[in-house]
Amino acid sequence: MEIWQLTATELRQKISKGEISAREATESHLSRMDQINVKINAVAQSCETEALKEADLLDDKRLRGDKLGALAGVPITVKINVDQKGYATTNGLQLQKDLLAKIDNPVVNNLRKAGAIIIGRTNTPAFSLRWFTRNTIHGHTKNPFNSLITPGGSSGGAAAAVAAGIGTIGHGTDIAGSIRYPAYACGIHGLRPSLGRVAAHNFSGPDRFIGAQLMAVSGPLARTIEDLELGIEVMANHDHRDPWSVDMPLKGKPYLKRVAFCDSPEGIKVDPRIQKALRSAIKKLEQAGWEVDEVKIPPLRSAMENQLVLWMAEMDKSAKHLVTKENDPDAILIYDRLRKISKYKSPDQIMDALQERANLTRQWKKFLFDYPILLCPVSCSLPFDDLQDLKSEGHFKQIIEDQILQIGLPFMGLPGLTVTTDRNENRPVGVQLVASHFREDILLDAAKLIAPRFDAI
Repeated sequence: MEIWQLTATELRQKISKGEISAREATESHLSRMDQINVKINAVAQSCETEALKEADLLDDKRLRGDKLGALAGVPITVKINVDQKGYATTNGLQLQKDLLAKIDNPVVNNLRKAGAIIIGRTNTPAFSLRWFTRNTIHGHTKNPFNSLITPGGSSGGAAAAVAAGIGTIGHGTDIAGSIRYPAYACGIHGLRPSLGRVAAHNFSGPDRFIGAQLMAVSGPLARTIEDLELGIEVMANHDHRDPWSVDMPLKGKPYLKRVAFCDSPEGIKVDPRIQKALRSAIKKLEQAGWEVDEVKIPPLRSAMENQLVLWMAEMDKSAKHLVTKENDPDAILIYDRLRKISKYKSPDQIMDALQERANLTRQWKKFLFDYPILLCPVSCSLPFDDLQDLKSEGHFKQIIEDQILQIGLPFMGLPGLTVTTDRNENRPVGVQLVASHFREDILLDAAKLIAPRFDAI
């Protein structure tokens, strides 16, 4: 087995024991990036020079006997929509190609403090606004599992990189599935943390508006649940520079081993392979002593619709003119189709949406108190054909419908975890676990019971 094929957990152990140097680990992953990135275009910016310097410094620390961080010497990637000092925070935009960060985003700072070696910055669609990954500045990211299906978005580059062995853990962001869906599409695992769990802020630009503040989070993607656990442990250090950051322990109080099960959210038809995966996950949880009940879940459609209202309100205020100026054909078309689907007509609806958020969050918190885990689909369909959202308005509407769990759950700031369960056919399949705020520990406990280990593709 080559070094780049090791997990983050395995690699940090070998580095801490001196069996592998940080430079060797970094060089192996950089070599893998050189080999495979020309085919999948997952990494938009290489950090090779800086990465090798950081690796050498870390090796020196180890030789001196200095204390090493939890990710010491472990190669990772960072999404191109967060600030990393010395690099452009492009967010997939020509307009931001020269937007050089002067200060690390808190999540990047936490990764560095843990000793992680950032080897590259991963691609995203323009404005990070799709479940597909293509833009005019960095190009088209392909799925290493199957080039005919989407790598997901907006953290499509992060998922493709991890799946292909470019880094062990990928940093991603999720406002409507942008961690969970790419993990699903690329056949790996992804954790969307609770709002406030992972501190994040870009100092290169102004604060985002209220919808994004309430729904957008940073989190890890990985090939094993143990690596997800390691990733969130490192990313979750409190930082006062993010006003939403909450200093909460990663391990919560003891909980009831009760699972709510839903295989047809809002009555939407779900692909039989997904239903089979859900039934298999149920069996594993039951064998581990969990009680599983098939129940009706709290409303999701209202959450999705209100999320879309906030999206369009914010786009109209801050980005509508930028979409035209960027002149990315994909972004122009997607913005137009979102505008047609959204019910946003008046600024008054923003207040209505925020009021409804309180009501829906109350319902979901009560539900997740009674059932600490919800087991449900990631998406109602198997991973989409690549660029399917561009085919027709009908295709786009169906994608929105199939993604109700991706869009709706972040409206309440809830954490969710994608577990890939099967990579035996031409499209991966998986399930989603949902818990109450700051109970990522329950998600990880349950995921370990149902997740197989997947090697790099």
